[in-house]
Amino acid sequence: MKPLIGVLCCNEVSERPIQAVASRFISPLSKLSDATVLLVPALADTLDARSIARRLDGLLLTGSRSNVAAHRYGGSWDQTPLDEQRDEVALALAGAMIDAGRPVFGICRGLQELNVLFGGTLRGDLDGHHLEDDSRPFECLFTHGHDVTLTEAGVLAAATGETRLAVNSVHRQGIDRLGTGLDIEALSPEDGLVEGFSARPNGAPVLAVQWHPEWHVERQAGSQAFFRLIGEALAA
Repeated sequence: MKPLIGVLCCNEVSERPIQAVASRFISPLSKLSDATVLLVPALADTLDARSIARRLDGLLLTGSRSNVAAHRYGGSWDQTPLDEQRDEVALALAGAMIDAGRPVFGICRGLQELNVLFGGTLRGDLDGHHLEDDSRPFECLFTHGHDVTLTEAGVLAAATGETRLAVNSVHRQGIDRLGTGLDIEALSPEDGLVEGFSARPNGAPVLAVQWHPEWHVERQAGSQAFFRLIGEALAA
């Protein structure tokens, strides 16, 4: 049987409240990680985190249009839109997975959630280096990017064989104080912002990046390496 990875949904409202996750997060998990995907609803009242953690081989916290609520990390000002049920489920389920020694991965909002889980804080004042203009059409946002430097002998450097990557950048929130026990994997050389980290609590890997490796993953060797790392962790 293929390993089973949970992918956390978001709460969105169009004509009715729905659970949503962009399909672009799912496809690379099947093609590059050889995993079966189970969508996990971000509905706190329905969550039994420890029961779900026993059934999953891994967890991916995806990016989202919403931001982590400031009270989760002791902040004083919220940057809307929020999805507090997503916050609750992400922190509870990721914590249960880590306690159970299961791998957890994060992309964009997922990195921010994991940083908060490890006791870190966030900032919401990032300039145009990280998000050029969020009033543009959605597809155009991902044309903006910059380079990140990879930590020598880090997980990402070893997987890619590179010391520097060109990445997309579509976020206004980012890491302020890095969480306890997290190792820096990538930095923005422009302002020193932490753009990737890893850890290995209870023997299972935690890896998260601020950029979106799932976006046009077929064009970027570094993005493919991220999803292959997920596959290796699930198969271990």
